[in-house]
Amino acid sequence: MIAVIDYNAGNIRSVLYALERIGAEHVLTSDHEVIRQADKVIFPGVGAAASTMKHLNETGLSDLIRTLTQPVFGICVGMQLLCSHSEEGDVPCIGIFPERVKLFRPTNGEKVPHMGWNNISLQENNGWVSPEVDEGYCYYVHSYYVEPGPHTVATTKYCGIEYAAMLRKDNFYAAQFHPEKSALVGEQILRDFLNVA
Repeated sequence: MIAVIDYNAGNIRSVLYALERIGAEHVLTSDHEVIRQADKVIFPGVGAAASTMKHLNETGLSDLIRTLTQPVFGICVGMQLLCSHSEEGDVPCIGIFPERVKLFRPTNGEKVPHMGWNNISLQENNGWVSPEVDEGYCYYVHSYYVEPGPHTVATTKYCGIEYAAMLRKDNFYAAQFHPEKSALVGEQILRDFLNVA
C-alpha cells in the first residue's frame, strides 16, 4: 500500500490518478499510523513553502516524515520541503537533504515560474531511475529550485542555471518536476519508485 500524504497542498488528485493508471494500490491520508505502516510514501504538492511548513509542523507531519524508514518520494514542493531551507518565506524545511532552495532570478528575460517541458540528465549516481528516461522531457511548474549537491541524481537547466531535477538520500527520493503529468517518462519514474526496495 502506498500512502499519499494529505496536507492541504494543491494538485494531489493528479498524483492519485497517475497511481490509478499504473494500478498501484494507494490511500490519501494524514493519519500518522497509516503513513508509518505504508510500504511506500509519496509526499506531493503545490503550494508556498512557509505556509506549508507551518501546517506540517502544527500537525506533526514534519517530525513524522523525518522518522520514516520506507521509501519516500517527494514531488515538486514535496522535494523542496525535504531540503534544509527555502528562500520562499525564508523558512527552515524538513532537512532530509542538506541542499537549499533558491528563487530563480532571470538574467535574459526568462519567465518565472518555469512552466512547461524540460529534459532531465541522469547522473552516474542515479541508481534508481531506468536509464531509458535519460534526456526525457518532464513537466515543470516552479519558481524556486534546489541547488545541485551530493544527492543530485538528475539535473535540468533553466535561466542559465543547472539545478537538481531529482534527489536521492537513503530511503528518500525526490523530483522537482511532476512525474504524474510527464507522460510516459513520468509514468516510468513512478514505476521505478514503486520497484525500489
